[in-house]
Amino acid sequence: MTWPLRLAVIGAGLGSAPHFRSLQDLTADIDVAWVHARDAARLAAATTPAGARKTTRLEDLLEDSSVEAVLVLTPPNTHLALVQQIATAGKHVLVEKPLEINLARARELVEACESEGVTLGIMLQHRLREAALALSSLVHSGALGTLVSASVSVRWWRPQSYYDEPGRGTLARDGGGVLITQAIHALDLMLSLTGLPERVTGTAFTSPLHRMEGEDTAAALLHYQGGAVATVQATTAAWPGFAERIEINGTLGSATLEAGELQARMTDGRTLTVGATQATGGGADPMAFDHAAHRAVLKDFAQAVWHGKPPAVTGRSALAVQQVIEAIITSSHNGTAVLLNH
Repeated sequence: MTWPLRLAVIGAGLGSAPHFRSLQDLTADIDVAWVHARDAARLAAATTPAGARKTTRLEDLLEDSSVEAVLVLTPPNTHLALVQQIATAGKHVLVEKPLEINLARARELVEACESEGVTLGIMLQHRLREAALALSSLVHSGALGTLVSASVSVRWWRPQSYYDEPGRGTLARDGGGVLITQAIHALDLMLSLTGLPERVTGTAFTSPLHRMEGEDTAAALLHYQGGAVATVQATTAAWPGFAERIEINGTLGSATLEAGELQARMTDGRTLTVGATQATGGGADPMAFDHAAHRAVLKDFAQAVWHGKPPAVTGRSALAVQQVIEAIITSSHNGTAVLLNH
């Protein structure tokens, strides 16, 4: 492996902006060789990292032996086929969330990378925010004791114009609505702290505020071994949009993570405050957030490839949130609880 990591990017749409800004910050760690997109006009208009060559031919980067890894920023339903080609070419891969549009395709994607022996990382950047790392340390060190209950709330707003873009919020392209596109970040972070529940009871629907195929509102109850429970609230129909909130309640203390700030209180009198309030893109502008966490994921991925170790967010770990999202939708359709496989 060389240093800096030689990287190619696939995709130059709206969601590429924080990635490109992060890569521009990381020139000492990552050298961007190519940026590929099928839409020549969009590619020409994109502000890509300095020095990167633009191409509409996927083969240019797959056949470039100097490219060691590929960042995939395309719609979810394209991930499996692209990652299979990238892995077959022997290149490591970092994929924008979600892994794929459903759990079966997500598992197939993970297995493709494992069978080819390439590193797979997922852009679930909430896990690498400062306050989230501090909360993870509290939970996994046992400072909060045994889990009693938890909750995650994502009350965002998206105007109808957001869903008027072709494919957005559809099952075929995105895999669903608010759960897999917006709430997936906070839900993934909570699950990384609480682990996978035993069963899920949920409901999901589209409110009168939106015309879309996928759900814009969902709620669920997660049941854990030992009796602990967690609740999920997710919507893009909460004007004008509010900060995400995660609560963890344990036998030795409780913690609240909201808008990038952690507040923890332990039963022995200790308190902890980490981070500061920050924008999360919960309002009408989906890109209104800082790119520091994206930068952290990219740097961690480059170091993981260099050292031959797993990245902070592995493909296997990202399957948990897709399993829970699919269980919420299935429970809503069937009207019964869904048991999860561990």
